[in-house]
Amino acid sequence: MSLIAGTGLAGGCAPGDFADGCAGDAGPPAAASEGSGRPERIAINRDSFAARHIGRTADGRQFFLTTPFDPGTYGTDTSREFVALYLFAQDGKFLEAKIDDVGSRERLDSAEVKRVYQARLAELGKVKFGRIEVEPFAVERFGLAFGLIAEAPTSEDDMWWVTAEPGNYMAFSAPWDCGVYDT
Repeated sequence: MSLIAGTGLAGGCAPGDFADGCAGDAGPPAAASEGSGRPERIAINRDSFAARHIGRTADGRQFFLTTPFDPGTYGTDTSREFVALYLFAQDGKFLEAKIDDVGSRERLDSAEVKRVYQARLAELGKVKFGRIEVEPFAVERFGLAFGLIAEAPTSEDDMWWVTAEPGNYMAFSAPWDCGVYDT
């Protein structure tokens, strides 16, 4: 993990480091933001990369529309691409995951991926894009673990991470209310 999306920094942030600050505009800071233990909530700031389609629905639910992937085994045709819509209550509690398998990375139909992605976005109705604060979670689909999965330290020198899986394409660490991620 080497780059925090949109910042060019490696490591955490402090209040005031970014235009919307670590506390953002989504209300009080995420739980466990001061410590380095397992978070109750993590913040995700909207950006133009992996967190482009996050925010709130008209009824206040939080959502995260994303494209996880399974890289498969090198030299085989086992890689997969997915469209995932994760829904959370107003307070950030995980509600449900709607996950579509859009096919092999090697034979991906980009028009079909776009159609599925746009359909998932449209089913949300009127939305307001912006920062979210949600709980880590995991669900199993297609034989894979999906979600924002909390990973405990494996050694004394390690720390807690929350990673977007499958694909490990976003990795969050304390402070949990900062909203930025490593890629």
